[in-house]
Amino acid sequence: MPRVSAKRQITLPIDQCREVGIGPGDEYRSFVAAGRITIVRKIPGAAKGFLRHITGDATVSDEESLQDALDESTP
Repeated sequence: MPRVSAKRQITLPIDQCREVGIGPGDEYRSFVAAGRITIVRKIPGAAKGFLRHITGDATVSDEESLQDALDESTP
C-alpha cells in the first residue's frame, strides 16, 4: 500500500495511471469533495468553447471590470 511521504507526496499505482492515461509530466487538478481527494488529468483544450455563449459588455473596460471584482470581494 502506498504511503504519503513527509513532504506530502504520493506515488500513484502504475496500473491506475495506465487505466486513466496519466503519464510522467502530465498536469492534473486535485480537489476535495465529500471527504475524499480526487485527482483529474488535465486535458489541453478540454474547456475550449465552454463560455462561447457568454457575450461581453464592450462598454466596460478591463480596468473597470477588475475594479468591480475587487470591490465586490472586500467586506
